[in-house]
Amino acid sequence: MKTDGMTEEEINRRHAEKMAKKKAARDKMLATKTEEKGLLIVHTGKGKGKSTAAMGLAVRAIGNGMRVCIVQFVKGVWKTGEREVLLHFPEKCTMKAMGEGFTWDTQDRERDVAAAHAAWDFAKEVMADESYDMVILDELNIVLRYDYLPVEEVLETFAAKRHMLHVVVTGRNAKEELIEAADLVTEMTQVKHPFRSGVKAQLGIEF
Repeated sequence: MKTDGMTEEEINRRHAEKMAKKKAARDKMLATKTEEKGLLIVHTGKGKGKSTAAMGLAVRAIGNGMRVCIVQFVKGVWKTGEREVLLHFPEKCTMKAMGEGFTWDTQDRERDVAAAHAAWDFAKEVMADESYDMVILDELNIVLRYDYLPVEEVLETFAAKRHMLHVVVTGRNAKEELIEAADLVTEMTQVKHPFRSGVKAQLGIEF
């Protein structure tokens, strides 16, 4: 086989040389990354997968012997696949559903604010508990968006967190102040969604 006049052997040799250069450059870059610390991670955007990605981090952490707490600010005790899996690891994972549903479901701002404050109080206790390595604050961005909690207090708490504690925040419309404070921010972009074609939420995909 020939490509642009080159034999297969020549193509393979050039590929090996190119990959060797890439590996050398990557090794050089990695050698400069020596700091280790707990990260503030934000998953936001209109696309699907923010909470799902956070649950994936929980599974990864548990697989590495770490202890995780998941605080759900909006979702109630919904029966989901990830909840059923994580309940098998009670010594490594605590799941606390503090919300009562989305605000358009409850239609009661006072009740939503009270639930948000209760969840935040619990989250602060967990973040101070040295037995946890990761705390996931699922849909915290939603309650911050509606100003149910003061973003200043939330950011101050994050800034004062334990050095090796990882905190993961999910939900649409992350506040700019939170994005600025975070170490890692991922925005999920919706390109196409079956809901727009009349397909309902399905087992194993949405829950």
